[in-house]
Amino acid sequence: MSVLTAGVHCQTAFAAFTFRRVQDATLEIVFARVIWIVLDSVGIGAMPDAADYGDTGSDTLGNIERRRGLLLPNLCRLGLGNLKKLTSIPPSDGPAAFGRCALASPGKDSTTGHWEMVGIHLDKPFPLYPNGFPSEIMAKFEDLIGRRTLGNVAASGTEIIQQLGDEHVRTGSPIVYTSADSVFQVAAHEEIVPFPELYRVCSMARDLLRGPHEVGRVIARPFSGSSGHYVRTTNRKDFAVPPPRGMLLDQLHDRRVPVHGVGKISDIFMARGIDVSDKTKSNADGMRQTLAAMDQSKTGLIFINLVDFDQQYGHRNDIEGYARALEEFDAWLPILNLELTRDDLVIITADHGCDPSTPSTDHSREYVPLLVYGPRARTRVDLGTRATLSDIGQTVAQNFDTCIAKGTSFLPELI
Repeated sequence: MSVLTAGVHCQTAFAAFTFRRVQDATLEIVFARVIWIVLDSVGIGAMPDAADYGDTGSDTLGNIERRRGLLLPNLCRLGLGNLKKLTSIPPSDGPAAFGRCALASPGKDSTTGHWEMVGIHLDKPFPLYPNGFPSEIMAKFEDLIGRRTLGNVAASGTEIIQQLGDEHVRTGSPIVYTSADSVFQVAAHEEIVPFPELYRVCSMARDLLRGPHEVGRVIARPFSGSSGHYVRTTNRKDFAVPPPRGMLLDQLHDRRVPVHGVGKISDIFMARGIDVSDKTKSNADGMRQTLAAMDQSKTGLIFINLVDFDQQYGHRNDIEGYARALEEFDAWLPILNLELTRDDLVIITADHGCDPSTPSTDHSREYVPLLVYGPRARTRVDLGTRATLSDIGQTVAQNFDTCIAKGTSFLPELI
């Protein structure tokens, strides 16, 4: 993976802007607050290299709309239907700038997508383990933790605890599994392996999984309950790869721009550059936490990930559940909009696809939507197809009088 140092040309270009600004105590900004919402996995059609990833024909939003239909009047009004032909979501002359973003980095997982948003482009994708982890890795891991393990397969997290939960409770052996993501997941019953001990085990796994086996995340997956009724608890903890220095959140921190993370944002970036972080239990909770964050953080960046689209529905090929989740988000948008101030900017996008209509339960290599609006932002602006998700991060950086290594800002087109 690689990231470059921010160049002087960014600062020079920004100095040439003559936009009306909001004056802050330490810097000049265009929009006082940016509310950046990532709809995890809501792709809008296969990228040209999708076949290289086995994703020909993937179209998360389009295939759901064709199979089930969607009632998304608020996203329609913002211009979602301007991005592709959708029967139930026609084009609109609504109040948003609209476009789509390609993923420039290789891969199609959450870490890759979110890192690219903040200016980090990978040289190669994080490794995947569809057949489980190599025996030498598992042997070293078991030696480190002093326990045998169960599983070592690619599996659904909710299903594997039902399959192996009883044996885990009987033996105390943690369950190791992976998924379509670059993840090493360790599940354990909280009464057998208390979650602080599980966190210690996962920290050792994180230290072990370096070099060619450096997965994007090690995830502690505590669960509770009894035989046949095991359920995952809310004590999940992610151990990510440290992002390279110089990304957007570092730049904002250096500029003393407050950053409020909602959902798994803090986990993805190991809390770097994040002043306040709120964990979420679901999309509904994430939307509630977003409103609370807006009440608490009046300036700076509020960076939100709504994970249910991906975690609950995309990976489980649940078209109906995915569709309902989209409609629930759409119905919440007017509530969000009522809380906007004159100097707010809202960005709605995604990090990759996860088409629930295909046989695969994997992520899919897709373009992602880009809808941008605010009381002072220009309306009906066609932002086109952006070459990289870093264009979003560069726009946020430029708004707060700084820049990142990758991406082309579309801030001038919003003023």
